[in-house]
Amino acid sequence: MKNLTSDSVAGIAVSAIKAMAMRAAKVEGAVSLTWGLPSFRTPEGIRRAVERALDNDPDIGKYTLPDGLRELRGAAAETHRAATGVAVDPDRNITIAAGNMEGIATLLRSLIDAGDEIVVTDPGFASHFIQIGLCGGRPVFWRLDETRGWALDLEALPGLLTDRTKAILLVTPSNPTGRIFTEAELREVGRIAAERGLVVILDDPYCHFTYENRDRYFNLSSVPELADHVAYLFTFSKCHAMSGWRLGYAVLPEWLKREVLKVHDATMICAPRISQIAGLAALSGEQAHLGAFEDRLAKRRELICARLDALPHVFDYVKPEGAYYVFPRIVAEHMDSYEFAIRLLEEARVAVTPGSAFGPTGEHHVRMAFCVEEEAIETAFDRIEAYFN
Repeated sequence: MKNLTSDSVAGIAVSAIKAMAMRAAKVEGAVSLTWGLPSFRTPEGIRRAVERALDNDPDIGKYTLPDGLRELRGAAAETHRAATGVAVDPDRNITIAAGNMEGIATLLRSLIDAGDEIVVTDPGFASHFIQIGLCGGRPVFWRLDETRGWALDLEALPGLLTDRTKAILLVTPSNPTGRIFTEAELREVGRIAAERGLVVILDDPYCHFTYENRDRYFNLSSVPELADHVAYLFTFSKCHAMSGWRLGYAVLPEWLKREVLKVHDATMICAPRISQIAGLAALSGEQAHLGAFEDRLAKRRELICARLDALPHVFDYVKPEGAYYVFPRIVAEHMDSYEFAIRLLEEARVAVTPGSAFGPTGEHHVRMAFCVEEEAIETAFDRIEAYFN
């Protein structure tokens, strides 16, 4: 039988994050620090709103318009205005996505022709690299400076841009490093993008998890003069504990929403109505869980850093400023990050994600997610200590 599979699909692998999580699931009693899956339950107010809709809304099981419920787009526009000071139009600028993974994939498909380039941070989010490749594009790695706490190297950026560059893709706070890029850094990225006629794509799952660094967080979509050059995507997955609901929203220039909607309609039709009802409750209801989740994650961050501090012969690390990952360098004897991660899983029953998945500079590091229960962190590090001692 001839090969019927697409070369672009055959040439990639499942994200190392998910691959390690699936591999760990086959190791009896393994503790996993691989997946950025928050341990929190979807808040009660959101669950109750959906329960009421299931009982009373005759349309709950139906499609919505492709860009989402008008009420949710309105709530998203108001949330964005409150956070940034910038007013956007629910009809012209907002579209509802099935989470930021679908939102980013749809956006990239709307921008990329074969051979086009997207600048991504190195280290950066592993799935973004795969998404770019599936569109026929090429990720161009922009190396972060580990010696300065994983800061952006602004001097290097212009040299990475070519006639094929379409966008610069950023996550801040960063996945996997936890770095919060500064206002000055982001404004300079925006200036360069506008000057070159590019789009800055902001994938924002972690803006509510900045701990004592709240004043450092800056949203580039708050700069009005960059409105035509910034695509901002927010997901409900992390801060509202709605990862399984698959819901997000995108704030887009009007010219870009028109194109994104074509791809979104052809692939998704719409995000699930039931999830959109949940999202509307999340944005319009009480918000106490946001602070409660952040406080709990702050304690977990201190816990995992304390456990890392006790293992200087195994790891060296930069304390994350935000998000819920730490990205330590491996100083123990090892071949590469993949070999180290497999050995740790098979011999110590602890799953981490090899840093090579996050770009060339990620090699000789691992990513650990501290969004899991405290008991899981303690058990994982008890085992790591026993293994290396």
